[in-house]
Amino acid sequence: MKDLKERYLQLITAFLLALSGVALLFVGALIAPQGEIHESILVGFGEVATFAGSIIGIDYHYTYKNRKTHDQDPTPTHPPEG
Repeated sequence: MKDLKERYLQLITAFLLALSGVALLFVGALIAPQGEIHESILVGFGEVATFAGSIIGIDYHYTYKNRKTHDQDPTPTHPPEG
């Protein structure tokens, strides 16, 4: 249950970060000079998008790594016979 809440929180955070980056682009296009997005806005959006992607990517990497490790555990669960 706790793991599901943590993943949900991570996805919400990543979504809000991506949404704020897109909002930066729109605001940058609306302020003077209109229609021109300053390069600092583009850099800011890139950093926000990278951070949001890293939140999702890190979670995916370690979730997959832990699942793979547990699936290939060579330790027997019962005592040896004989």
